[in-house]
Amino acid sequence: MLEIELKVRVSSLDTIRENLKAKNAQFKGRVHEHDIYYNAPHRDFAITDEAVRVRYTDDHAVVTYKGPKIKKFGLKAREELNFAVESGTAFETMLVRLGFTRTTEVNKWRENYRMDSAVISLDSVDELGTFAEIEVIADNEDDNPTTMIEKIAKEIGADGEPILASYLELLLSGRSAE
Repeated sequence: MLEIELKVRVSSLDTIRENLKAKNAQFKGRVHEHDIYYNAPHRDFAITDEAVRVRYTDDHAVVTYKGPKIKKFGLKAREELNFAVESGTAFETMLVRLGFTRTTEVNKWRENYRMDSAVISLDSVDELGTFAEIEVIADNEDDNPTTMIEKIAKEIGADGEPILASYLELLLSGRSAE
């Protein structure tokens, strides 16, 4: 599965939220996401542009592998593999025993909406601020939902400069600049 997304920094989520309501976007809920990222012992994910994440939400844990970014769409696109685990802490223990090292944590509150085949997320990220993301899942690299994503962004007022970096990358670069 290929995740294609537009992420923009916004000064306030209120206007976008109101525009989503006016467009009859389906509200899917608000959740706290606590993400813990790991680096592999056999290659440096900062160099290979990959990520392994354990995400904790209110009621479950999901492990995600993110492949290198694909520069084809002008937006952020990458392979993403997700699977739920019965115990996130047990999975983290396994990673550590296999030589993986904990990189950092990202905490955010996320509101999710659905419009057509797009998922729109309004994020408040600790240490970073507020963002809007519009994401579409494509089956392969031949699918190009860029036009649809850009149209939705304009309609809801989330048409700022695309951010191609992940929250992890933004957080780490901000900390290294301190």
